[in-house]
This record gives sequence, C-alpha cells and structure tokens, in this order.
Amino acid sequence: MDARRITDEISVAPQITPQDVAEAARAGFRAIVCNRPDGEGADQPTFEEIEAEAERHGMKAAYIPVVAGRVRDEDATAFGAALTTLPGPVLAYCRTGTRSATLWSLAEADSRPLPDILAATQAAGYDMNGVARRIANGGRTPTDEADASYDVVIVGGGAAGIATAASLKARKPGLSVAVIDPADIHYYQPGWTMVGAGIFDPATTARPMGALIPQGVHWLKSAVAAFEPQNNAVILDGCRVVKYRRLIVCPGLKLAWNKVEGLVQTLGKNGVTSNYRYDLAPYTWQLVREMKKGRALFTQPPMPIKCAGAPQKAMYMSADHWLRSGRLKNISIDFMNAGGVLFGVKDYVPALMKYVRKYDATLNFHHNLTAIDGRAKKAWFEVAEPDAEPRTVEADFDMIHVVPPQVAPDFIRVSPLADAAGWVDVDQTTLRHKTYDNIWALGDVTNAPNAKTAAAARMQAPIVAENVVADIRGRSPVAAYNGYGSCPLTVERGKIVLAEFGYGGTRLPSFPSWFIDDTHPSRAAWILKEQILPPVYWKAMLKGREWMIKPEKVRAAEPAE
Repeated sequence: MDARRITDEISVAPQITPQDVAEAARAGFRAIVCNRPDGEGADQPTFEEIEAEAERHGMKAAYIPVVAGRVRDEDATAFGAALTTLPGPVLAYCRTGTRSATLWSLAEADSRPLPDILAATQAAGYDMNGVARRIANGGRTPTDEADASYDVVIVGGGAAGIATAASLKARKPGLSVAVIDPADIHYYQPGWTMVGAGIFDPATTARPMGALIPQGVHWLKSAVAAFEPQNNAVILDGCRVVKYRRLIVCPGLKLAWNKVEGLVQTLGKNGVTSNYRYDLAPYTWQLVREMKKGRALFTQPPMPIKCAGAPQKAMYMSADHWLRSGRLKNISIDFMNAGGVLFGVKDYVPALMKYVRKYDATLNFHHNLTAIDGRAKKAWFEVAEPDAEPRTVEADFDMIHVVPPQVAPDFIRVSPLADAAGWVDVDQTTLRHKTYDNIWALGDVTNAPNAKTAAAARMQAPIVAENVVADIRGRSPVAAYNGYGSCPLTVERGKIVLAEFGYGGTRLPSFPSWFIDDTHPSRAAWILKEQILPPVYWKAMLKGREWMIKPEKVRAAEPAE
C-alpha cells in the first residue's frame, strides 16, 4: 500500500487491495473512501470487497466513484462532506490517487489558500497546478496554454497504443510522441482464456507498463479528462493540458459489470467467475477443477464485445476438462447467448456445432443476463426472441462464467469524438476521424464494424502509422484496413478453430489450407495460440516489428465518365 499523506486527516493512495486494508488499519486509518468506479480496470477489486475488509477491521468505508478525468464540482462537495462525517484519519484511493487528490483540492478551495493546497499535494507527489487554473477560471480549464506539447499524442497504452507508437517511431524516428495511460501494468488479455483453462500462468500475461513504452516515446501516466479537438488539446486528470499536432485514440472499452444487477457483489465467489478479469481467470480454473456435478452456465451479452468467441471458448475448455476427467456425464452445460447465432461468421459454425454436440451443451439464444444472486445460485435472463413478447427466465447454477456488457469508456462517450452510440466515429477504411482530420482511432474504441480483437489492433497499428506519416508529409491516406480480425476458438485442449475474417464476414485466412484449414480444428492452430502468438505479441507487435502484416493500399477514386 502506497499511502501518501496530504494532511494529518487525509492521505491518498493508488488502488488498494483487500489485503491492504489490514495494513491501513495498523497505520491508524479509521475510514476508507473509494473514488474509483467498479469495473474500471481489468485487475481491480470491487468496492464491496474493500468495504467488507474495512468492516472486519472496525473501519468505515464510503463509495464516491468519479469517472477518470471527470471530477465535477458536485463530486468535490460530496468528498468534502464525507471528510467531515467520517472518522479520521481517512485514506482515499482511486487508480493512481490523482482523482482523490483533485477532489480534496477542489473541496478545500474555499477554505484553504491555494498555495497551501498546491504545497500539500505536491509534497504527496501530485501536481495540482492544473486544478489551480480550473479554480482561478471558475471551474473551467483553459487550453490556450499547454503543460506539454507533442507531434503525436496517443491516448491508451494497451496493445493498439503501444504498437502504433512503435510503428510510428520506426517510420519517423524524429517524431515527438507521447502515450497517455494511467496503468502501471500492461496485460496480454488474449491469454486469459488460457489462464481460465489452466494452460497459462496468470503472471505470464502481465508486464510493467514502463518496460513496454517504446524507446524515445514519452509516457504520461495519467487519465484523460476531456478532448478539445478545436484547440488540439487533451485535458488530463488534475486539469493539466497537453497539446498535439495529431491525435490517435485507442483506450479500449469499458467492462460494464454494474449493468447486471447483483453481479459486482458476487464476482469471484459463490461460483461466479469471468475470464474477462485478470484476478478472476484463475478462479475459473479453480471452479472447473473442483466441479464434480451440477449445472454450469456460460453467458454472452449483446454485441459489441471484445473477442466475441471468448464466451464460448470458456465453455469448450471447461467441458473438455470435464470430459477428460470423466465428469461430463454428471454436469449439464448451458450457453446463454444474447445474440441469435453461435458465431457471427457462418463458415465456422459447423465445426463449432460438432463440439456443442460432443459436450452435450444446450444453446439458449436471445438470452441476456440481467441479474444474478450468487448466494442463492440463481440467475435471471431477459429472453427477447423474434416475433415474441419479451419474458424473464430464471436459471439455477452451480458455476457461472459471466461475460459483462461492454461499452465505450465514459470520457469517450461524452466527447466530441463519439458517434451517437458512444464510439469514436472513424472512416472504416482509413481509421481517420470523420470530422477532425488530424485525429485517428483504432482498437476496441472505434465504431468500425470489425471484430474487437488484439489481432485487429495488430493489423490496424501499421495502417494508422502509415496514414499519420502520410498526413505529416502532406499526402492523402495511403493504407486501407479491410476489417481483419482473428479469433482462435479453443474447442479442446490441443485443438483450435482459427477463425480469421474481415468486413462482412469475409474469410481472410493467413495460412494455406494444407497447413491450417481455418474451418476445422487443428493442432497447428493450437501451437500458434499457445507457443507462437505470445512472443509475437511481446517481441514483435509491441516493438513495431510488423511480421506477416502488409497494409493494403487505398484505392484511387474511379475517374468520372
């Protein structure tokens, strides 16, 4: 736990764990305030877990969640009120501590001299000069002056962001490039399905963010509060201003755990798990190993979601283990899919259906998980079948693997960059923003109609890099994206259906059929997933080495007749 004292009555900290609560109690803290919304990060414990530990140690806990980078005056008022009612000293936390420090600064603005606020937060390691500008300007952060300025600013340090930064520097080493991301850890998320199946150790899917930022690229460890594209400015947590000549947006998406009633309260216990969270994937494997009989449910929410095959991958790998251990005959399996088909690209469905029959799984289409009671081992689904009145059905379970609903990040949805659904509005071929010519986007956050997979980001990164460099040189876009995405469907231990496809469900296999027939399960595809793709990710994609990637060229317009 990294508690940073601001005053005798308040300290702030980056994300804490339930284990840190005991340490906080021993340090003399009597209350904890959580300023981070549940579900914001892939390795984040819920507030309820923190609250339970706080109660166990005789501490109070308060939940005042604030969206990253969007601290409102009313949030600061609520924070100040909490400090007056909670027993002190108080420990407040968010992802990095910046939101908590900002809330305190704004809450104290009317009662404490501004220099004292800046000195106290600076001593704790937080730069609140941007907050001072906001206070001085009646709540608004002016963007006429910048705290920093770069040729290219990249929002997001996930697979898409780091790969694009590396590809840009490889093409134009002299560019000043900054990556904005508050996370300490970078995750290889495609590996979590394998963690949930007992194939990968979870530690192999995580590395320090600082070790992955390309050489010569600046890392701004902060969250984005807002975009002002008309001023070529990004406002960060703490109200700092970063200017850019060109902007690339790729922060991923948000896992909306709270959209399912009761889910946050039962995650990681009562047989409720998900491979979509780093700390829960090992629990999936624990449940699979321990289950001897009963009913297992596997859910899939409405699209769009990242890696649309992941929900059924969890089902196949669990069923395969139960089959090999002789327990499948005592376990019933239900796949509860909010959609109307097993997989969106019909060419791969026959191979998948063979495994559905092999594992005797029941397919329940148009079933969307809406509520769950972990202690009672019950889940509720809204059933919206075509030409029928919606209804709610109840299902018992002994184990349930939940895939949460997924939405664009809050700071994207409320920005000028978003379309009506909240996703960044781009041209699906060039990945350039439809309104702002000096902005591009890629990865899970765009509204391009492609599969949201790491393989898609791997293909998109050099395309964006090519087009940004072309723009710098005064040229039109030169590289085109065909919608490529890949979903290695792990149907059993040792075999994978390697689905590769583009816009409109067009198959785009990378290998000749004599080596890997993408419409059938193969051992070669398994070796690719297990042994080859992880080092390709760490040592090639994130380093700007574009193996087996050759961006298509933008087609010239047809001459008018």
